[in-house]
Amino acid sequence: MIALIAAIGKNNELGKNNDLIWHLPNDLKFFKKVTMGKNVVMGFNTYKSLPRKLVGRIMIVLTSRNINDKEIIVYNDLKKLLKDYKNEDIYIIGGASLYKLFIDKVDTMYLTEIDASDDKADVYFPNFNKLDWNREVLKENSDNDIKYKHVRYRRK
Repeated sequence: MIALIAAIGKNNELGKNNDLIWHLPNDLKFFKKVTMGKNVVMGFNTYKSLPRKLVGRIMIVLTSRNINDKEIIVYNDLKKLLKDYKNEDIYIIGGASLYKLFIDKVDTMYLTEIDASDDKADVYFPNFNKLDWNREVLKENSDNDIKYKHVRYRRK
């Protein structure tokens, strides 16, 4: 299974200046719960933006750049990555270019739909046809006076 997980604003905002726009502690706990023990795939900028290694997860970076870290698995070929992990679950965790690359390949999306917008965002989640997906609200939450929903989309 290929899944993706992202937190997006009302206008599909993902981030700005290679950082999250909204800091939502309970959403970070949700991210950890969903991805713990899994293979997580990210682009170079997402890898560089992480404050530390994602403990308990196998970190895979899809990039054309060199990463000199023995704890990170690096791929520069999407087909090879998909072939090597065809019998395993992988979770796409960002950024925008990887979401765009994988959105037609995923079976499941975990989206934190944030009830806020930010006109200074510089990266966005790709548009997708919601009619192609079954939508299930897993939980409604709020942090720092910002309301949001954890939503699971499953491809029809």
